[in-house]
Amino acid sequence: MDLKPHIEKFRSRFTELEALLSDPKAFDNPQRAQELSREYARLKELVATGEAYLKTLAELAGNRALLESGDAEFVALAKEEIARLEIAEQKLGKQVQFGLVPPNPTDSRNTIVEIRAGAGGSESALFAADLFRMYSRYCEAHGWKAETLDSSPSDLGGFKEIIFQVSGQDVFKRLKYESGVHRVQRVPATEAQGRIHTSTTTVAVLPEAEEVDIEIKPDEIEINCCRASGKGGQGVNTTDSAVQIIHKPTGLIVRCADERSQQKNRLTAMTVLRSRLLERKIADENAKYAAQRKDQVGTGDRSEKIRTYNFPQNRVTDHRLEVTLYNLANFIDGDLDEMLELLMNHDLEERLAEVKL
Repeated sequence: MDLKPHIEKFRSRFTELEALLSDPKAFDNPQRAQELSREYARLKELVATGEAYLKTLAELAGNRALLESGDAEFVALAKEEIARLEIAEQKLGKQVQFGLVPPNPTDSRNTIVEIRAGAGGSESALFAADLFRMYSRYCEAHGWKAETLDSSPSDLGGFKEIIFQVSGQDVFKRLKYESGVHRVQRVPATEAQGRIHTSTTTVAVLPEAEEVDIEIKPDEIEINCCRASGKGGQGVNTTDSAVQIIHKPTGLIVRCADERSQQKNRLTAMTVLRSRLLERKIADENAKYAAQRKDQVGTGDRSEKIRTYNFPQNRVTDHRLEVTLYNLANFIDGDLDEMLELLMNHDLEERLAEVKL
C-alpha cells in the first residue's frame, strides 16, 4: 500500500491549519478554535510519523542496494540494518494507516465514570472501591485530575455507588473501553472458610456532554433539594445542599451532594444528566451501525461482562479479546496501559478495515 499520498495530505492540511491558527480571528469562536487546535495537534504527530516512515523507506532502499555491492562486510551490516528497518517500517506504516481513521469527536472530552456494586453484596461494594482506587492511580500516572461528584459508601468501607469526573488529555479515548461488567473472583475478607466468591461491579464511562450536544428544556426536568447525609462534615450535612434532578422524558434520576454549595451540586448534576443522555444517544447510533460490523469491541454496553479479575491465580482476563495477563497485582494498582493499548489497537484495526483507502 502506497502511503505517500496520504502523508502528503496530512502535511497539506497541517500547513493549512498553521495558517488558520496564526490568524487572531480564528479565536473569535472559542469552540471552533479548540477544534482546530485539537486537529492541529493530531496532524502534527501524524506528519512527524509520516516523515519518519518515509525516512525509513529511504534507508531500507539504500541498505538493499548494498546487498549488491559484493563486499561481504557491507552485506552483513546491511542485512542487520534491513532487519531492524523492516520492523520500524511496519510499525510506522501502521501508525500512518491509523491516522486515516476519522477521530471520534468525543475522544478528547473530559469523562464521567460511574461505578456501582452489582451481584455479591458487601464484597461487590468492596470491589467497587478497589476499582475506584485503580482508576484513581491510573489518572495520577497520566497527569489527569479525578474529582468525586457523588458517592454512597457501604458499611465495610466499600461503595454501593461512586461517580467521579476525570479531566485531562484523551481521557475518554482511553477509558471508554472500561464500560461494562467487571467480575472478581477471590476470597472475601469476611469469608471464614477460605472459599472463593464471585462478585460483579458495573462501570459506565460517559463522555462529558456540552449544552450544544444535548438540549434539556426546563419543563423536562424536576429539581429537588434536600439535606445531604453521610460523611462530609457539618457544613454539608446541615444545609439543603444536595440536589436531585429527574429527567421526565426518560425517567433518569441524578443526585449530587458532594459540594457544600447547592448551586455547584446543581451544575454538576446537570453535567452528569447531559452526559447520560449523550451516552444513550451514542449507544442508539452505535446499535444501528453495529449490525453492519462482523466484530466489535464492546465500548459502552454496561450489561456486557468485559473482564475477570482472578486473585488466586494473579490473572486478569479481558473477554472481548480473550487476552489474559498474569500481573493482577500491578493491574489493580493502576497499571492498565498494556490492556488498553491492545483494546485501542483492535478497535482501530476494525475501523481501519471500514475506511475506503
